[in-house]
Amino acid sequence: MSVNVDAGRSTQAPLPPRRGHARRPQGRGFLSWLDLKAAPYLLVSPYFLLFLIFGIFPLGFTLWYSLFKFDLTGTEEWTGLGNYTALLSDSAFWNAVVNTLGMFFIATVPQILLALLLANALNKRIKGQLFVRMGVLLPLVTSVVAVAVVFTQLYGRDWGFINWMLDWFGVDPIDWKAQRIPSWIAISTMIDWRWTGYNAIIFLAAMQTIPKDLYEAASIDGASRRRQFWQITVPMLRPTMIFVVLNSTIGGLTLFAEPTTFYGGNVHGGTNSQFQTVSMFIVEQGFREFDYGYASGAAWLLFLMILIGSLINFLLVRRIGGKK
Repeated sequence: MSVNVDAGRSTQAPLPPRRGHARRPQGRGFLSWLDLKAAPYLLVSPYFLLFLIFGIFPLGFTLWYSLFKFDLTGTEEWTGLGNYTALLSDSAFWNAVVNTLGMFFIATVPQILLALLLANALNKRIKGQLFVRMGVLLPLVTSVVAVAVVFTQLYGRDWGFINWMLDWFGVDPIDWKAQRIPSWIAISTMIDWRWTGYNAIIFLAAMQTIPKDLYEAASIDGASRRRQFWQITVPMLRPTMIFVVLNSTIGGLTLFAEPTTFYGGNVHGGTNSQFQTVSMFIVEQGFREFDYGYASGAAWLLFLMILIGSLINFLLVRRIGGKK
């Protein structure tokens, strides 16, 4: 008995080959890899190259020369940690540290509170809302020199507007530049005037991302606007507050322009260095005393101060926000 073998075969047309099995041209595969894998790194590489040149290299260069007694005339002598031990026993350096921390606390705490309240006010519907929001940034774009000239006149000893107002209350004229605490207050108000609006705009941008449903539910439950602000707005702003606090910490501990221009461009910080900051101390040692190694050591101690201060403020903000 014969069997027809062709009868058991399928009469359907053969399937076309799968695309996955088709060989791609080698050039196209390289272009696809370049587009998907290498292109993102190429696009961000300019930032890292600039950071390497202007960030990492100066840090390493400064760290290396902080281990030498090196001046700009060419003298070079290995001292190891000698510059650091000398700085830790230098009363002028500790005076600059105290001045920096004092002005930092006087300026930063009111600045963040005022920025938070100002942002809450700008978050409401008011007439000319756009112009008001743009107006709070005007102090930021003002020249530091112009700001210093105005505030120097305001805090003048004999004809200053602040002393004129204090005279109404029977307060004797204050020499704002000659005394430590008054000079801290004068410089801190200059800083607050310039940077409060900047921080307020950052807070305002974060406030506008908070869902309106939370406020509507709180209003139904009978919560007042003040209670909504402290129990809804402030906790929801925790990530933004961390950014603002860290940014203010870095700016406050590297304070240079305002106190320098307040004293006519002199980095000595007053007759008795009563408001000389660490940044001013570094410039004085490096470019007035020509002791570059000593100034490099002070710069690295300032870097450690910024790290410690940023970490402390970060932990405080997290704890206030409710995170352990």
